[in-house]
Amino acid sequence: MTRVGFGFDLHPLRRGRPLVLGGVTLPSEIGLDGHSDADVLCHAVGEALLGALALGDLGRHFPDTDPRYHGISSLVLLDKTMELVRARGGRLVNVDATVLAQAPRLLPHLDEMAKRLADTLGVGGDAVSVKAKSPEGLGLLGRKEGIAAMAVVSVEVT
Repeated sequence: MTRVGFGFDLHPLRRGRPLVLGGVTLPSEIGLDGHSDADVLCHAVGEALLGALALGDLGRHFPDTDPRYHGISSLVLLDKTMELVRARGGRLVNVDATVLAQAPRLLPHLDEMAKRLADTLGVGGDAVSVKAKSPEGLGLLGRKEGIAAMAVVSVEVT
């Protein structure tokens, strides 16, 4: 049986934080604010994986009230999420993700993000698509107040 999951995440930007997307630290004076490294791309993929198997959300499995997750790499959380998927008999087929950001320009980093995600998820590079879209100056994303990501995954369950 094939299951599909959708994930979304949004974090505010803050000075003095690293900007991490898809496990890649980008050159920037501002980064995403959150309990972990606040990597919205990893979080959106993780939410989609959990959703595909009706396992709740990231906050249920990795609460921001737990000091073990303070500052943790979201690639580690994604790896732990894949352990949950595999424990339920799931096998990831593919990921399609989009990051929504006014700045910085993400095109030069998309291939590296996709590779890091694929390596962490245990799939081939041709199974992970990462795209970027500009909000064209509209709303909180367009005002550079935050960055968002969304992802869709397909998981085969035996």
